[in-house]
Order: sequence, then structure tokens, then C-alpha cells
Amino acid sequence: MHYEEKKKHISKSGNPLVSIITPMYNAAPYIEKTIQSLQKQSYLHWEQIIVDDASTDNSVEIAEMLSAKNARIKIIKLSENKGAAYCRNLATEAAKGSMIAFLDADDLWHEDKLELQLRFMDQNNCLVSYTSYFHINDKGDKALKRIKALPSVSYEKELTNNYIGNLTGMYNVEVLGKILAPDIRKRQDWAVWLEAIKRSEKPAMGLQKDLAFYRIHEGGMSSKKRSLIKYNFQFYRNHLGYSQVGSLWRLSKFFWEYFFVRPNQIDYL
Repeated sequence: MHYEEKKKHISKSGNPLVSIITPMYNAAPYIEKTIQSLQKQSYLHWEQIIVDDASTDNSVEIAEMLSAKNARIKIIKLSENKGAAYCRNLATEAAKGSMIAFLDADDLWHEDKLELQLRFMDQNNCLVSYTSYFHINDKGDKALKRIKALPSVSYEKELTNNYIGNLTGMYNVEVLGKILAPDIRKRQDWAVWLEAIKRSEKPAMGLQKDLAFYRIHEGGMSSKKRSLIKYNFQFYRNHLGYSQVGSLWRLSKFFWEYFFVRPNQIDYL
């Protein structure tokens, strides 16, 4: 089905339900503020599906306390640890919304994120969108850098780097269907956004407003970029199916983009 045909199937409701996907594991220091950033949203028609990945701290108790006061917050508890991708997929399968967005248990949203992003998607007949966002320190009291959203990202552009911050992305489920993350060690969110762009048959669009806050943990995997080089190669080789030579070529383009192009989208604060 081509995009022009798909547009006919987009809901005309001006108040779509947004399903917010939140995997959680030992997030007791952060989950209350994360949920509060949803409760402060100017757009009210949302549900949050939290999947607890067998936390060993009191994350669940905190989430349940807040859920008891707000029926929009739903909690699924796992008895054994399965990983973030499994949790996101389980929440996606349970989602009832016509839009899906992602917010990890330690990250935050600006209070107008949903309202502004939904309006942007409606005005631009957009099926996949994302926004600018900040990296913040572990305590959440200092912005480290600003990641500026590109105006648009084609499938080919997204192949060179993941330009969609997962905590900023949103896609239209009514048209694209539910998109599940593949069973790979890393880069699951990259795979989801590539698939979303592929299904939409047009570029994703970027709202150039700072609407989310990504928390950086000292010593966390996100800060160890050099140790993750192999995952990029495996992503091209095993998930996308490129040959070994093709994967190396893609990896070289990744590095060029990462070191010489992508820095233009970053403001260090």
C-alpha cells in the first residue's frame, strides 16, 4: 500500500490515544520523576505501560503507588529478567493507542511534548516523528548537551546513524502497525525506527523543539561508544543482512557520519 493510500486510513480523531512504552529495571531513584513528567503533560489522552524487568529494588512499589492514583498507568511485572527489548515488545503488544511513543524509566519529557508532537504530525501528514532533546547528568540537574533534530530523516540517512532519539520518537500504529524490536543484543531501537521509516514509505520528520531529557549514567553502556563498535557491524551484517564487505562499507559510512556529520547536530553546554 502506497503512502497516498495509507493516508486515507489515518484516524480523523483530533484526540488519539498515545501508548507510552516504559521498560523498567531497578529505577527506584528515577521512576517517580519520569511518571510525574507524564502526569504534567498538557495532552491528557495517554496510557503508560510499564514493564518491570524483575527489579530487585523498590521500583515496582513506587510505580504501583503512582498507578493507584492514575488509571492511565499500567504495570506488567516479570518474574525473571528478560532485557529492555523484550519489555518494550511486551508493552507494545499490550498497547491500545493509535500512536506509540517511548520513555525509559529514568528519562523525562517536557510537559508539552505530546501536544506539540501530535500537532506537528497532524499538520505535516506525518507517520513517524522525533524531536530535539537534551542529555542530562545522572542527578538530572544539569544539561550536558543538546541533540538537534534534523528536519527529516530518510531510510538511507537513518542507515548511516540512528538519528532518532528513542525517547523522542513517535509513530502512527493505525497506519504502520505495531513494530517489535528484533532479538539482538544492541541497537534494537535503531532497528525499530528503520522499520517505521521503511513502512511509512517517506522520511521521518523532526520537530526542532527540545522536548525530552535523556539521563546519562556514569560508566553506563551508552557512554562506552568504542566498546560497541562490534554491535554496529553485527547490526548491518546479521540484522540487515549485508555481506561482510557490505557491512564493513556501511560501518565506514557510519564512522564518517558519526565523527564528521553528526557533530553539527550537537551543542555542548
